[in-house]
Amino acid sequence: MPYFSYENKRIYYEEYGKGTPVIFCHGNTASSRMFSLLMPLYGDDLHCILIDFLGCGRSDRTASFLSDIWIDEAKQVVSLAQHLELKEVSLIGTSGGAWVALNAAMMMKDRVSSLIADYFDGRTLNSSFSSNLIKEREYAMKDEDARGFYEWCLGTDWQDIVLKDTKALLECADSRTSLFVSPLSELGCPVLLTGSAEDLICRSDMEEEYGEMKKMMGTASIHMFKHGGHPAILSNTEKFAVIAKDFIKRHAFIN
Repeated sequence: MPYFSYENKRIYYEEYGKGTPVIFCHGNTASSRMFSLLMPLYGDDLHCILIDFLGCGRSDRTASFLSDIWIDEAKQVVSLAQHLELKEVSLIGTSGGAWVALNAAMMMKDRVSSLIADYFDGRTLNSSFSSNLIKEREYAMKDEDARGFYEWCLGTDWQDIVLKDTKALLECADSRTSLFVSPLSELGCPVLLTGSAEDLICRSDMEEEYGEMKKMMGTASIHMFKHGGHPAILSNTEKFAVIAKDFIKRHAFIN
């Protein structure tokens, strides 16, 4: 199985298809497996690269997750791009992975041709983030389907990983840790912000938040699906794939 080294730890990744390289950034308490079943929709047109962030899936475990987890995971994405010697790469990040993708794009501006940020709170965590997180995790830990998803994505030690992730996110919210390494105005690539009007996890004013982010980014567009749950890449699989591939191809450095 392919791994690369990051801070003396092994991080797992997979590759599918050929074309413009695209790194898929999974959300919190998930892994590359959340994207693996989607690869037939992307692999014919793109070089898809899936990563298990440190402490998740088949990557090495850590004693804890940092409160600036999305910045640390962005550094892992940059390290992967360096390991694969990618001169150009697009990024797709969903939920927590959207913050990861945005940060990674700011860390390697000269190599990122486009970015899709799917289903996340935007510039800040919403005011009820902590209370909603606690309720969501308490429910998920007892729900048979959620428990099955956790174990499928994370492994048999999923409960420990979920607890570590919850602790890190609560620390992030409580300390108001910065979510970004640089101002969004410094993003140097086209960005597509995606979501759904039916989302019950992200902030209720997501469309307005996306509108404010678009003003700051300069080269950004928004696509909101009328239907579907969290995240859009999974709840609108085929439509999302068509939109994503078109966006990535249009903005590739070399067409």
